[in-house]
Amino acid sequence: MKLSNDLEEFCLYLQNRNLSDNTIISYLGSIRLYRNLCLSINAANARKYRSYLIKNFKPSTVNQRICAFNHYLDYIEQPQYKQASVRLQKNSYLDVIISNRDYLKLKRKLKKDGPEMWFFVVWFLGATGARVSELLKFKVEHLPYGYMDLYSKGGKMRRIYIPDILCQEAAAWCHRQGIQSGYLFVNRRGIPLTTRGIHSQLKHYAKMYKINPDTVYPHSFRHRFAINFLQKFNDIALLADLLGHDNVETTRIYLTRSTKEQQKMIDKMVTW
Repeated sequence: MKLSNDLEEFCLYLQNRNLSDNTIISYLGSIRLYRNLCLSINAANARKYRSYLIKNFKPSTVNQRICAFNHYLDYIEQPQYKQASVRLQKNSYLDVIISNRDYLKLKRKLKKDGPEMWFFVVWFLGATGARVSELLKFKVEHLPYGYMDLYSKGGKMRRIYIPDILCQEAAAWCHRQGIQSGYLFVNRRGIPLTTRGIHSQLKHYAKMYKINPDTVYPHSFRHRFAINFLQKFNDIALLADLLGHDNVETTRIYLTRSTKEQQKMIDKMVTW
């Protein structure tokens, strides 16, 4: 089947399906690309077009152009030549975990610029592996002991350790602030912070200090703790216990690599 020159009518067809102007412009561009490559529409050319897209564009763009082509096939009533989209490879979950460099940068900036409490919020999250709900339970009274014990409804105990240097620094901060007892992380009215408030404020500081905000959220620091721990002390069973995981298989996710780390390893190791 020869290609028609009715892009204007195809445009109206897309508009009647309530597609956005940007999508319509993109779809029309995709059909023009097909016309530059192929003189007619048939099974062989449709496959050729798909192969060309895969070789020359990233997967998300490939799927966008295939979607445009399939819309055009519906328009000309030739659906038998429709092409399948390509599977998008998901990024490693580690790609949205704060890097150690950014973690240290955030601590350094918060310590310098203040408020100092947020410096300790980040440090406690990154140095204890605590969940944000657990972070909110830390009290001044825990600092002399270097740990906090939590009990589940079933009576199971989890101990969260606080590194000695962090205990000392936090105790000195409390002394400067005149905080003698009670929860460490409270607002100006003395009310404990909320998980939502912490999440929002961390995003604020990420943008302020030009750190990817997608990687800055409370649980990201728990992941950073786990990754740093395994890099220095490769004992996954101990890490599972420290994180409060009932199953060590849950902890194995921290053994995976980010896509950037995978690329660096390949570039370094593969020389053949």
